[in-house]
Amino acid sequence: MELVLAILCLLSVVSRVLSVSGEHHGINNTHHHDYCVLGAGPAGLQMGYFLSRSHRDYIILERNTGPGSFFQRYPRHRKLISINKIYTGRQNKEFNLRHDWNSLLSDQPDLLFQRVSEDLYPHADAYPLYLSMFERELGLRVKYATDIGKVRAADFTGSKGYILTDQHGADYKCRVLFVCTGLWVPQQVDFVGSDLVEGYESIPTDPEDYKNQAVLILGKGNSAFETAQSILGRASRIHMYSPSPVRLAWKTHYVGDLRAVNNELLDTYQLKSLDGLVEGGLEDIAIVRRGQDGGKSRRTGGKKRTVKSTERKEQFYLTLSELLDNRNSNKSGNITAENLPGYHDDNFSLRQPYDRVIRCLGFRFNFSIYDGYKYFTAAYMWICYVKKHTPPLFCQQGYLNKQGFVGNSHLWQHAREAGLMPAHQGSVTPAGDGTFSEFLTHAGAAVTSTINFDL
Repeated sequence: MELVLAILCLLSVVSRVLSVSGEHHGINNTHHHDYCVLGAGPAGLQMGYFLSRSHRDYIILERNTGPGSFFQRYPRHRKLISINKIYTGRQNKEFNLRHDWNSLLSDQPDLLFQRVSEDLYPHADAYPLYLSMFERELGLRVKYATDIGKVRAADFTGSKGYILTDQHGADYKCRVLFVCTGLWVPQQVDFVGSDLVEGYESIPTDPEDYKNQAVLILGKGNSAFETAQSILGRASRIHMYSPSPVRLAWKTHYVGDLRAVNNELLDTYQLKSLDGLVEGGLEDIAIVRRGQDGGKSRRTGGKKRTVKSTERKEQFYLTLSELLDNRNSNKSGNITAENLPGYHDDNFSLRQPYDRVIRCLGFRFNFSIYDGYKYFTAAYMWICYVKKHTPPLFCQQGYLNKQGFVGNSHLWQHAREAGLMPAHQGSVTPAGDGTFSEFLTHAGAAVTSTINFDL
């Protein structure tokens, strides 16, 4: 009997090894579902809940080992700006959810974010904990450590569908695909000296690292002001530079604009302290360096390293690329302060050098997973960009009228900041179908739908 059990255990182990080996080599490893949900963040888990409640055949695919991985890293200074108002003086659950910006919808009345945090502005670590609780208690079907690197459209015996391929070569075939990955790729702008800039995604978060340093921050959104607020008591001065003025959430009524919880620098700016705000196009600037150690850079092999405030010797000037000599107008940071024009000092906000320059320009959608074309959505819009060497691709949209997207400056701005619109559209407020059609033609996109534009 013991011999039989040993043989059965051995066969079980061999079977598992062969199944894992086959999975990693793509041998007979195709999974079929009616619905695929890409991403196990709040959007993906919420969609999974509704699919589960409707008894649909679905799978949620997440590249990390747990839900809400974005919040394990962002915001960098770990305070959420989504309010968690627990006490409202009311018993109406719908009313209370209006003031709870973190909880997801479910049929379990106690499955709320307040079970993991009672703070009005919670610590970011609390959100992955809540999402894990949400997934576990509702029994959602999530497959972790599944990094989908390729998405392509396909025909399944006459019906349209999608094939998703993961890092092991396994395919997931589905009729309907929900992309719930959000915006997570750091937004970058290419300009002269952009290689000298540190990114929000990698800067040190200890305020002591900025002690007595002059800091230039590119951007005026929440990530920029969050960074500024963190170092306000340590930096010698902070300047913020972006193409447009600050948009205050209490004024625009859009929660994605600058929130009061992050805007203490506006006090020091308006009360004539050492901090300042500057408007200008990012593509037109140049960051040039002055090395106090003979101009030698501390970045080797194209990589940047974090330098303590006591070690930093490089300093950087902000100027305009058009003021530099033509022979030096390239996209490299090899330009030094010796190339600055004589009238550079006439620009009041640029007279003194900075110890570090930080890019805080928000995030954009990751288009790299799509095979041959780019899908993107923004509010009511779903448009497919097509490479010139491929045949036209026709996409359906659910709802879009003349004023829905094209005439809405907030949606246009949001789409542009998310990387869905080119930067050169920034100074143009779309007023009608003509401008929008011209944009699509310029982008090389072919679009058709059953939209009734008279809605």
